[in-house]
Amino acid sequence: MNDSKTCSRVSTLFTRRDVLQTTGCGFGWLAFSALAGTQASLDAQTADNGSPLAPKKTPLKPRAKRVIFLCMSGAPSHVDLLDYKPQLNRDSGKPGPRPGSKWLGSKWKFSQHGQSGLWMSELLPQLAKHADRMCVVSSMQTDQPAHPQAFIKLHTGTAQFVRPSLGAWTLYGLGTENQNLPGFVSLTPPSGFGGATNYGSSFLPAVYQGTRVGQSDRPIRYASVPNLTAKRTDVDQRKELDFIQSLNREKLNRDSFNPAVDGVIQSYELAFRMQREMPEVLNLSRETEATQQAYGIGSEQCDDMGRKCLLARRMVEAGVRFVEITHGNWDHHFNLNAKLKQSCDEVDQPIAALLADLAQRDLLRDTLVVWTGEFGRTPYAEGQEGRDHNTKAFSMWMAGGGVKPGIAYGRSDDYGYEAVENPVQIADLHATMLAILGLDHKSLTHRHAGRDFRLTDVKGNVISDIMA
Repeated sequence: MNDSKTCSRVSTLFTRRDVLQTTGCGFGWLAFSALAGTQASLDAQTADNGSPLAPKKTPLKPRAKRVIFLCMSGAPSHVDLLDYKPQLNRDSGKPGPRPGSKWLGSKWKFSQHGQSGLWMSELLPQLAKHADRMCVVSSMQTDQPAHPQAFIKLHTGTAQFVRPSLGAWTLYGLGTENQNLPGFVSLTPPSGFGGATNYGSSFLPAVYQGTRVGQSDRPIRYASVPNLTAKRTDVDQRKELDFIQSLNREKLNRDSFNPAVDGVIQSYELAFRMQREMPEVLNLSRETEATQQAYGIGSEQCDDMGRKCLLARRMVEAGVRFVEITHGNWDHHFNLNAKLKQSCDEVDQPIAALLADLAQRDLLRDTLVVWTGEFGRTPYAEGQEGRDHNTKAFSMWMAGGGVKPGIAYGRSDDYGYEAVENPVQIADLHATMLAILGLDHKSLTHRHAGRDFRLTDVKGNVISDIMA
């Protein structure tokens, strides 16, 4: 009898993990030390702010408070959209830089727009009206020539390891303004190209990972957040949740450190709070007919992107810190003339409406809007009328809080093949975006596996010349 009680007490006090830790020549405790440091970091944030998602003070003066990241999956052709190359047009059909290749001039006309005189293609007539709000960077580069790796690097800073996403780092550094909504939302992210890695938190606490809304192979109008509508009263739900959370916390206390359980605890609490506000944010019928028409909602070409852009505006207006919109497919190896126009027709009006709407609501001054693909396309032809991948030069643009409006930065060569002036790497883009948000990319770190990690690793230079 007494032996049984003694065994029971011993089994309660010592788990298999305890035994392994104390008999494993110290290696178990060595690993625990690194994990404990991670947990201590999270505990310190929670203690100072009341919640790991509470707004945080920034080491630098922030120029913007939030981000809308417009990701054009598949890589848009910069020489047909934003990087005007008259020499390429003159030499179209002549031998290109690779054996057997031929230069392929752009079919579409370019012209200068606004007081800034930025060159833009006729494929983007609505966005061209906002030229004086845009900062176009035409010297982007990446070192990843394949879509999956380049896409992951654009989102996490590396293609070699699983790392926290740009949105997760932003949320980790800034917190969020509305505790009843996710701080980071990804609208219709692709299931391929790394999938959830592109909005995941990796070794950061799970509370900083993105919330996916919709999927890439279905229009956003069919998207919904599962179980968002409560089937019981708040009181009953709270009682049930409190019981479940007590079990989760008991498990967390018993394990000392368990990021998966901690993530479950945080996600359950967020899900409970989301029931109050998320349905309202997702309800586009609240918008006027004129607003919906401005975004192209209801039209055959623009409906999907229009809904996503309007949702993004509603989310940042409600306090979401980071919203990403993915649009594809821009991978135009063949039939460029028809497919590129189709892609542009789908995004031109909605994104232009988003910029105008943000400005009208006085949100653009402290919202950073970023438009880019994972790399560019070659100025020489693939087949008769297509373009291959080009990592040596591509174009992107930013607008809103933190960037100088109506400027062009960097330059590619006369054919748009390689950046020759002020080349910008992905780490430079990330460092600059964080700086605009008031974060120092060198000091925004998280200790994991015995060392401090950061989004830009050991790279990255802030492009101060484009910052307002």
